[in-house]
Amino acid sequence: QAGLVSPETPEQLLIALEPEAASIYCRKLRLHQLIELSCRLPTNGTETPHPIDSSFRQAREQLRRSRHSRTFLVESGVGELWSEMQAGDRYIVADCGGGTVDLTVHQIEKPQGTLKELYKASGGPYGAVGVDLAFEKLLCHIFGDDFIATFKAKRPAAWVDLTIAFEARKRAAAPSRSSPLNISLPFSFIDFYRKHRGHNVETALRKSNVNLVKWSSQGMLRMSPEAMNELFQPTITRIIQHIDALLKKPEVHGIKFLFLVGGFAESAMLQRAVQAAFGHCCRVIVPQDVGLTILKGAVLFGLDPGVVRVRRSPLTYGVGVLNKFVEGKHPREKLLVKEGKNWCTDIFEKFVTVDQSVALGEVVQRSYCPARPGQRRTIINIYCCDRDDVVYITDPGVRKCGTISLELGDAGDAGAARGRREIRASMQFGDTEIKVTALDTRTARSVRATIDFLS
Repeated sequence: QAGLVSPETPEQLLIALEPEAASIYCRKLRLHQLIELSCRLPTNGTETPHPIDSSFRQAREQLRRSRHSRTFLVESGVGELWSEMQAGDRYIVADCGGGTVDLTVHQIEKPQGTLKELYKASGGPYGAVGVDLAFEKLLCHIFGDDFIATFKAKRPAAWVDLTIAFEARKRAAAPSRSSPLNISLPFSFIDFYRKHRGHNVETALRKSNVNLVKWSSQGMLRMSPEAMNELFQPTITRIIQHIDALLKKPEVHGIKFLFLVGGFAESAMLQRAVQAAFGHCCRVIVPQDVGLTILKGAVLFGLDPGVVRVRRSPLTYGVGVLNKFVEGKHPREKLLVKEGKNWCTDIFEKFVTVDQSVALGEVVQRSYCPARPGQRRTIINIYCCDRDDVVYITDPGVRKCGTISLELGDAGDAGAARGRREIRASMQFGDTEIKVTALDTRTARSVRATIDFLS
């Protein structure tokens, strides 16, 4: 409906995966475009010299001292970070956005410069919105759940103003901060609370026993750094746990770099936590244009869609088929007697399994026969599951996720005389989206095939 693409020209639209786009951009970064969160200390307690010229080392140390932190800018004449990477080097990209955090693991392949996905993309709802929800929970604790719910419903514009004020303070939060953070309460909030409860906001704060949040006479909530830190901790802890669980996978060992990208990656609170947790085992790096990383990576992907040579299937995909019924192996409720033969229904025939390596352009072929002579269209249901040990499409966790539509057309008299038609469908799983083509094996003609995961 937006006019971006039509069914006749689907190749006009190319889908780029966000963490993958970030990975593509990160590998092409120049060293002056990086901020490295380094805390790598060798066992003898002295800092190992980095392969960077001495003049830059002095500038780096000066910058680090001026910031009173371990964050420093990496600059060099060598050009791209690529020049420091060896064939087989592995890295993680953590795309930390507003709603979710998505992780992807890639391995560099030289000299082609292509990427190989080592583990299926994973993530969860650990984005910056978790900090906003923690702030809302704090307000509910101070002023009451019923009041906050009523205020959001009756004064939506003022609630938006309050969340915007908190967003500004959230961005200013840092582990090294010692001064309080002031959050302006809209006048309508203060007035509405007085009318709703019969006493003022300051009284509510006193009664709540929240010692880390005070009331300012200028009409502001004064949050101590400890209070702001408590709002961040649940979300940051879940991010750290998720990255840690990924690093413990046997397929993900020897990680050299950990790139933090996405809007939430700008947070000094998150940067410090990730550096403290993983700086001893890999180099934690933040691109300078961290908010534009995915956009720029998507452009690079559009210029070279073959840059990711091997991907991992996020799910197990397949179809439901009939197999010969085996007594003792198949349950009786799956028995179907057809034309005097015993068949087992609902067998899950797998195309690819979860976390299976699939190369770019790799094709899975299956043959299908129309149920009736003269049939012009065949619909095949696609099922998926996050496990690889499923047997039937009725097993727990298996769901219908899409359909393949084969427009068979008219086989003609010659086709009918030759007997039953056979349609060979070819499915490509190694790209950012699943594609399907089909061929009538008797006539060697292409059959119009479409795949739909939306309806």
